[in-house]
Amino acid sequence: MPSSALSCLKVIDLTQIMAGPFCTLLLADMGAEVIKVEKPGVGDDTRKMGPPFIKDESAAFLSINRNKRSIVIDLKQADGIEIMKTLIETADVLVQNFRPQTLDRLGLGYESVREINPSIVYCSISGFGNTGPYKDKGGFDLIAQGMSGLMSVTGNEGDMPTKVGVPITDLSAGLYAAYGILAAYVHRINTGEGQHVDISLLESGIGYTCWEAAEYFSTGNVPGPKGSAHRLNAPYQAFPTADGFINIGAANQRNWERMCDAIDRQDLLVNELFSDNKQRMNNIDLLVETLSDTFKSRKTIDWQEVLETQGVPCGPILTIDEVFNDPHVISRDMVVKKLLKKNIQTRTFFFPMHKQKVFKKMKLFPKKQKFVNAEYLSKNGFYLPSGLGISNSEIDFVGKTLIKILENKN
Repeated sequence: MPSSALSCLKVIDLTQIMAGPFCTLLLADMGAEVIKVEKPGVGDDTRKMGPPFIKDESAAFLSINRNKRSIVIDLKQADGIEIMKTLIETADVLVQNFRPQTLDRLGLGYESVREINPSIVYCSISGFGNTGPYKDKGGFDLIAQGMSGLMSVTGNEGDMPTKVGVPITDLSAGLYAAYGILAAYVHRINTGEGQHVDISLLESGIGYTCWEAAEYFSTGNVPGPKGSAHRLNAPYQAFPTADGFINIGAANQRNWERMCDAIDRQDLLVNELFSDNKQRMNNIDLLVETLSDTFKSRKTIDWQEVLETQGVPCGPILTIDEVFNDPHVISRDMVVKKLLKKNIQTRTFFFPMHKQKVFKKMKLFPKKQKFVNAEYLSKNGFYLPSGLGISNSEIDFVGKTLIKILENKN
């Protein structure tokens, strides 16, 4: 069941495949009424994508079209256009991902639609946007990843061009579209005016090149791929262990010092080549070689325990099956999401006191003592709503809801 936050919105969804359906999925999951319009006979092309299939339904289609209602309308027929116009009369939002001008020819472009419903928020998602020399080109995630620069900075130096493992420009376009739609809806609330939101896969990809663009415009240097490494800080990347890899996020001086203490390499703290982040970046190859030799000496889980005890950000590199069997993911899914369905917001828990630098300096906790409960709570716990602004009836509702969820879980 979706949240009810956007239950006031009626959305006409004329999209298919990924970017558009992901946008309307985000709106639907927050309670919007989404009416998905599909073509006769075949529907959304994603319905045929697979395997895998679940009872003859594409798993890919189901994953991004939940919480929506579907209707078949033939936009090539006059009566189909009339049905669409009737739906538009009472809609708050229309989302479409046809090539530019396609819906204009059908009388369903923005100017035509705003004549029917002046307050509608009309969102167009395409490969390259509604203007410019590329506007008529077809838009696919792979093409946009290549043309946005993302593939030029992904993977390892010297390798074949590598795309991001997920369809990142499709997903980011959907995210930007949902963001733009809600901004336009706020404008409508304030002014009564609808707006046209124009989203492209290309620009959505370019929008993610924040640091790479900053490097280029400030220095003229053209950034290249860095593997798992950070472009500005070190050490911040994956390192080999005795049985796999571990991600280390010792990107600032405090975490660098914690890491060196945790892995018993205090000698690195007095090495001028690694004295600060600038020096570590200047000597990155030597730094990676040095740390790799150390991390190869123990298993990933052993290093994770050692590093987390000292408050060093780190983590394993999980496969998809491991992700969905992770106890933290399962715990959050079972409790937090059920609370959200009741409109009860939560947030992540505290960072254990014995791992915080200020308390370490005060020597309040024995260095080698383990605080299992505190560490478990920091990983698996969450805050419930609290504060002076919450009424007694709201506190009672939260408490009873949580008890009911936990009773059903057990």
